[in-house]
Amino acid sequence: MTASRSRLYAAAAAAALVLAGTAGLAGAPSAGAAPPQGTTVHLLAFNDFHGAIDAPTGSGGVVNGTPAGGVEYLAHAIKARRATDKAQTPHVFTVAAGDLVGASPLVSAAFHDEPAVEEMNSLGLDVTSVGNHEFDEGVTELKRLQNGGCHPTDGCQDGDGFAGASYPMLAANVVDKTTGQPILAPYVVKKVGNAKVAFIGETLKGTPSIVNPAGITSVNFLDEAETANKYAKMLREQQGVKAFVLLLHEGGQQNPPPSVLDPSGCANFTGAVTGIVSKLDPAFGVVISGHTHRSYVCNLPNSSGANTLVTSGGTNGQVLTDVTFTLDQQSKKFVTATAVNTIVENGVRNADGSWQTTAPGVFVRNPALVDPDAKVIADKYRTAVAPLANQVVGSITADITRSATPSQETPLGDVIADGMLARTQSAGAQIGLMNPGGIRADLIFGASPGGEAPGQVTYGEAFTVQPFNNLVVTVSITGAQLKEVLEQQFAGYAGQTTTKFLQVSNGFTYSYNTTLPLGSRISNLALSGVPIDPAATYRVSTNDFVANGGDGFTNFGVSTNRVYAPGFDIDALTAYLATGPIAPGPANRITKLG
Repeated sequence: MTASRSRLYAAAAAAALVLAGTAGLAGAPSAGAAPPQGTTVHLLAFNDFHGAIDAPTGSGGVVNGTPAGGVEYLAHAIKARRATDKAQTPHVFTVAAGDLVGASPLVSAAFHDEPAVEEMNSLGLDVTSVGNHEFDEGVTELKRLQNGGCHPTDGCQDGDGFAGASYPMLAANVVDKTTGQPILAPYVVKKVGNAKVAFIGETLKGTPSIVNPAGITSVNFLDEAETANKYAKMLREQQGVKAFVLLLHEGGQQNPPPSVLDPSGCANFTGAVTGIVSKLDPAFGVVISGHTHRSYVCNLPNSSGANTLVTSGGTNGQVLTDVTFTLDQQSKKFVTATAVNTIVENGVRNADGSWQTTAPGVFVRNPALVDPDAKVIADKYRTAVAPLANQVVGSITADITRSATPSQETPLGDVIADGMLARTQSAGAQIGLMNPGGIRADLIFGASPGGEAPGQVTYGEAFTVQPFNNLVVTVSITGAQLKEVLEQQFAGYAGQTTTKFLQVSNGFTYSYNTTLPLGSRISNLALSGVPIDPAATYRVSTNDFVANGGDGFTNFGVSTNRVYAPGFDIDALTAYLATGPIAPGPANRITKLG
C-alpha cells in the first residue's frame, strides 16, 4: 500500500417541495370511481446516495434552486414521511436503487464507505440493489460491506468493529463466472396483507465499462430484463408471487428537465431504462431506477404495452420518492401505482422565501431538519477524518465549477487536466485528458468546512472533486490515434454508448461538428497552435481508468509506453492547487462547429 493510500484510509417531509408529479398505471380508476378493494403499500425510495454524509455544496448542492441533500436531512425526511405513511397502512418499505457507496466524499471514503452503510442501517433501509459504484473496490469488498468484518488491510479504523449492512444488497444479474449463481441475494419477498411483493435488484449490464476491471474479473453482468423476467417467472411458480418491484440501477432523463415540465407528465423521456422496461413482464408494476442522477416519475410501456411506473430521485439524498400502490385482494396483482418526488430541504429560509447564505452559494443549514441519530454517526466520522480533511492544500481565485459551456467544456475540467499535465512533465507529457464522470463536485471560493479562509481549499474539498483514487498514467499515442480517441466521445461510435467529452489541458485545442457522420466529427487538432501530425507520436496523460478503456474509451487500448506518476489523481490535483491561487479554467479549448 502506498503512503498516499495509507494516509487516506487512516427537509421535514411536511416542508418538502414537490419536484415532479404523480403517474399511475394504465387502467387505473378514474376520478370519482370507487376506490379499489385491496392492500395499499408505500415505498420510500432514493438512489445514488454516494456516501453523502455531508450536504453537497456548489451547483450540485441545489435542486430547482433549493439547497438539498445530505444524510442527516434525508434520514429526517424519511422518518417523517414513514410516520405519515404508516398512519395510512402498515406496509411501508424504504428501498434504494444502487450507488449508495462509491464516488463518496472523504468522510465516508476514508473508511471504505462503512459510514454510509451505518447510516443506511440507522435510517431503516429495507432493501437496495447494487449499482456500478458498489464494485469500485471489487467484489470481495462489496461482500464485506454486506456481511461485515474489518477491512483486510486497514482493519476497523473506528475501533468498534463493522457489522455490515442490515439490509440486503440485491444483485440478481451479477453472477459468479464459475458457479453461474448471483454473488449476493437476487430478491426478497415481503408479505403484504393476503398478497406478496417481490423486490428484485440489479445493476446495469454495462457496469464493466465504468468500473476498474481488476475487481470484477470473477463475475459476469447479465441482461437486466431477461434476468428480472426469469426471477419473476420462478417466484410466480414457486411462491405464488403476482406483484414485482424492480430496483434497477439504470435510468434515463426527461427532456427538458422536470423543473420546467407540467408535473402531470413525463415529456420526451429517453435512456436505457426505456428499453429494459419495454421487455419486462407486465407483473412489474413499479421500477425504482437510478444511475443517471435525474429525478422523474414516468409511465413507460412494458412488454404487454401496458404501463409500468418508473421513478428516480436524483443523487446525494436530495430527492425522496414516495410510491403508493394497491394490490387487488383477489388477483394479488397491481391495480394502481402512483408516485411523487419531494426535495429533501436542508436550508434556512428568510422571511421573503429566499435562502440564508454565509457567502455566495454557501447555505446556512437548518438544524430543525437534522435527524439526531444520523448526526451522531456523521459526527463520529467527521471527527475522525478532520485532521486529514481540514488540511489546506491550495487556493483558488473564484468558484471553479463543473458547469459546461455549449461546447461541453468545464472550468474545473480544464484545471484538473492542467494538474495532470503538470504532474507528469517528467514522463514527457504534452497533453492531459480528464473524463467528466470523474469530476464529482465544484470547488467553491466561499466554502470553509474546516474554518479556513475564503479561497483556501482543503484536502477534503479536493477529494470530493476526485474521490476515485485512480492512478495518473502517461502513454504514447499517434496523432491519428488521438483523433480516434476523441471521435469515441460520441455515442454510437466504436462501441461508445453515451456521449461524454474529455476535458483537455492548456495548449491542446480541437473542434467538433455533430452534424457530420460518426467517426468524422473531430477536426483542427492542435498543440500550442501547431496542427497535430497524424503520423507523429505524442505523450498523453490521463487516469488509468480511462487508459484501460473505462467510460467506453476503448480506443486508448492502442497506446504504448506507459509511465505512472507517483500517488493518485487526487495528489496531482492537490499539488496543482498548491501552486495557486488557481483561477477557473477558460473553457475555450474545445470548439463546437455545429
